This record gives sequence, structure tokens and C-alpha cells, in this order.
Amino acid sequence: MSVLFPKVQKPREWDYRPIYYDKDKEARKEKKLARLHRGAFREEHEKNMTELRRRKQSKLGFWIALLVMLLFAFFVLF
Repeated sequence: MSVLFPKVQKPREWDYRPIYYDKDKEARKEKKLARLHRGAFREEHEKNMTELRRRKQSKLGFWIALLVMLLFAFFVLF
């Protein structure tokens, strides 16, 4: 059978994926590289800590104001 119908290999498929320039992707990559400079992690941490302190202070102010209003209402009504 192989004499009459010899096996012929199939040609290799060509898998071409074109590469396009993505302006946004390049901008993100540059921004990421700029963020990784020395001290960037410390700066980010300090920024987060100041924001956390500000939140805690605002919560503390809320609870103090609530306590003062409750004490005022308690003494005025009773």
C-alpha cells in the first residue's frame, strides 16, 4: 500500500500573530518603571499611614461629639 500511496508529510502551519504598538500599554509600563525608584515603597507607605491617621482622627472626633451630645441630652432631659 505504501508503494502506491506514499505518506506525504503535511506542511508545517504558519502561526503569525502581528504585534501592534499599544500606546496605553507603553505608558503604563513607563509609569510602573518610574514608580519603582528607590524609596517609592517608603513614600507610598507614609502616604497610606498619614491617610490612616486622618481617618482615625475623624472617627475619634465623631465619637467625642456623639458623647458630648448624649451627655448634654441626658443632663438637660433628666
